[in-house]
Formats: sequence, structure tokens, C-alpha cells
Amino acid sequence: NIVSSASLGGKVELEQVVSKLGKTMYEPEQFPGLIYRMDEPKVVILIFASGNLVCTGAKKEQDVYDAVHKLHEILEEQNLIFYE
Repeated sequence: NIVSSASLGGKVELEQVVSKLGKTMYEPEQFPGLIYRMDEPKVVILIFASGNLVCTGAKKEQDVYDAVHKLHEILEEQNLIFYE
């Protein structure tokens, strides 16, 4: 089980991410991050509004790179990440 952290380099609109991505859980009163369960690679990503994230559950280091890259592409395609 690999746990890693990364920065996406921009701000993320978590409320909009919940409505556009499946397999998410976001309860800002209890925890400031959005929980996203990715199927391929099979990981769980905690996404914060600051653009920081924590990826857990990866079996290989390459899975972390693939998951973060895939998430970044999804957020860009859906216009859910904003750069200042």
C-alpha cells in the first residue's frame, strides 16, 4: 500500500467536482477534502480545494503517477481546476 501526496498546481472547485465525477464523497462540515475512488488504477484520492491531494491504496509507484495524471486530465477537461 503506497501513500503519496502531490499538488495539481491550481485551485479545485470541490462542489462542482462532486456533481461531475462519480464515486465521490464530500462533507465539508466533517472533512475539508473530497474523497474520490478511482477504478483504474484502483486508488483513493483525497482532493483539497488548494489543489493538493493525497493518493492511497496504490500497489505500485507507477499507479500513483497514472492516477494523478488521469485525475489532472479529467479536471482540466471538465474545467474544474483553475490556475492563478
